[in-house]
Amino acid sequence: MKITSIVWRYLKRCERTVVPISLLLWVSLILVCTSTMASSPSVLGTVESAVEPYDNSNIEAVRPIAAETVLSRERYQGGTFKVLARKQNIERFRCSSCHTDKPINVRYGAELTHGEIKLNHGSADALNCNDCHSSEKLDYLEDKKGNLIDFDHSYQLCGQCHFRQKSDWLGGAHGKRVTYWTGERVIFNCTSCHNPHSPRFEKRFPATYSRPAP
Repeated sequence: MKITSIVWRYLKRCERTVVPISLLLWVSLILVCTSTMASSPSVLGTVESAVEPYDNSNIEAVRPIAAETVLSRERYQGGTFKVLARKQNIERFRCSSCHTDKPINVRYGAELTHGEIKLNHGSADALNCNDCHSSEKLDYLEDKKGNLIDFDHSYQLCGQCHFRQKSDWLGGAHGKRVTYWTGERVIFNCTSCHNPHSPRFEKRFPATYSRPAP
């Protein structure tokens, strides 16, 4: 509005003088832009005037997600969301392809295939393989109630002990969202950030260091 009034005062002064045509064109363009900005609704006005509930599934993500996702089996504030898939990142999945009834003739076979696994989950000797992995259905996880859990939905297994973290994860306070704040909600799976066998993050120095203020 201030720009418009200044322009109009300038035009009043120039009524009896010869004004270049280019200047008149620029002034006209400024008047059109300012009037358009003044007439367009504000973001707050758009929100206040909305009558339909917000549906984020109808808004496309700013950047497409290259990683594979699965529809979560949990609910987020009454709605659905997606999590990053897990099985595609497991080098030796399916487990049943190697764990068969055939005799193992390779010397140190277990060390060659799973020697890099360091089980450091909870207190010493708190867990073993079958506390999380099904001993019969080898391609599935299994909780304490005997429910089979797909590897892509490992949060269901983690949540039986880490229930507070799972509650925060569902609400968005724990973990990280893959997409921006608009568009469909896609979040990291527990095993996207944590090593399931050794989930605690290792201590490290910060990447940058700022000297304390004097």
